[in-house]
Amino acid sequence: MLAVRSTESGVRAVPVDRPSGPGVRLRVAAAGICGTDVSFAAMGLGGFTYGHEMAGTTPDGRAWAVEPSIYCGRCAECERGDVQRCDAEGHGVLGIFRDGGMTSEIVVPEFTLLPLPAGLPVEEACLVEPGAVAWHGVRRARPVAGERVAVVGGGSIGLLAAAAARRMGFEVDVEARYDHQARAAGKLGAGHPHGLYDVVIDAAGSPAALARCAELARPGGRVVVVGVYFGAASFPGPASLVKELAYLNAMAYDHRDGRREFADVAAMLADQPEIAETVITHRFPLADAAEAFRVAADRSTGSIKVVLHP
Repeated sequence: MLAVRSTESGVRAVPVDRPSGPGVRLRVAAAGICGTDVSFAAMGLGGFTYGHEMAGTTPDGRAWAVEPSIYCGRCAECERGDVQRCDAEGHGVLGIFRDGGMTSEIVVPEFTLLPLPAGLPVEEACLVEPGAVAWHGVRRARPVAGERVAVVGGGSIGLLAAAAARRMGFEVDVEARYDHQARAAGKLGAGHPHGLYDVVIDAAGSPAALARCAELARPGGRVVVVGVYFGAASFPGPASLVKELAYLNAMAYDHRDGRREFADVAAMLADQPEIAETVITHRFPLADAAEAFRVAADRSTGSIKVVLHP
């Protein structure tokens, strides 16, 4: 079988042994390429199979999304439902420095599985993971009725954050860098930014995006950082100070209040198939992983979410 890994020749689908060990065997149906995967590939990080956005079927034919967080379930963070903050030894994420889902088969802990609701095809359920990241970011802001929400960044996380905000009952505007992203935002019911906002989501992860978030936020507003910064991030000093902006970081997804954010997003995607139709722009067989990563890294191709199908 094949698995996508970093090699001396770049990211490639290479032969690997069939996985073994404790857990549930899943035949992967779809694995999304995340911006983090593209960054890892550019840095040449290897030694593991890529892919933390995945969905597939068990031998009995049932379809599942995989919540890739590995946590103990016993520490104080886990007991609060903040499993993404697990501080026990061995915590982490499938596909990030440990084998993930860009492969034909994977064995995962049973607790990572989420059954798919009716209406969500397994080939599109790899969107549940990035959707949950976006959903968590919106929830971290704790928006209340009547507040204005803006998103800076028109990639998959930005568009899914807009979809999540609308699902929660808020009007939302998206500032996108590329025309195809702006068109996608429009298809999802988002407008173009104008005026000031109570909540601004940084879904781009760049200094310019963070500065733009500060510009768009009203005095006393909240900026939620969902974009990933691999280096130091500087807050825009004058605007942040004068406006008394509050900055919140959002990572992954939680299980607070007895409910998995993964389940909320799966329900959203099942009810609104136009989200997957809009966000997934390219699909490739696993064997064409090198080309898939090239397309995912080049926004001039019109790519938003690129998906691999083993």
